[in-house]
Amino acid sequence: MRFDTKAELQRRPYCIALLDPHFIYILHRTLIMSKRGRGGSAGGKFRISLGLPVGAVISCADNTGAKNLYIIAVQGVRGRLNRLPAAAVGDIVAATVKKGKPELRKKVHPAVVIRQRKPYRRKDGVFIYFEDNAGVIVNNKGEMKGSAITGPVAKECAELWPRIASNAGSIA
Repeated sequence: MRFDTKAELQRRPYCIALLDPHFIYILHRTLIMSKRGRGGSAGGKFRISLGLPVGAVISCADNTGAKNLYIIAVQGVRGRLNRLPAAAVGDIVAATVKKGKPELRKKVHPAVVIRQRKPYRRKDGVFIYFEDNAGVIVNNKGEMKGSAITGPVAKECAELWPRIASNAGSIA
């Protein structure tokens, strides 16, 4: 599209002007909305490869007494017909404890994924992956139920969840 006057430019606030000595060119700004229902909000999460679908069993990396977590739902996923909702590093999931203390079992707990085996790309172009899939149990406010984390925590998770970052031994 090409517009010659500034009046035409001002009538279209959703466009970006690239100025040339001869003409004013307009490009439509494409707002990249996330496919998983998080686009538009300030401080959103960068798109990470989804490595943990519903039904995945991940290890519990905190000292609550849970050994592993079974993912039953992923918060904020809109979904698509016949596609399993999947979580990535930094996502909050609904999980149940399959092995661990009896008082933790047979209940649904919110948990945050802190590591995943599936490689994902960082903004600087580096692909990173971890040795295992792991998560920690949190409450509804995002505060950890435990007081310590074993193993590293992904940098993306630490930026989204400051309470988890404060308990992390190392951030990778």
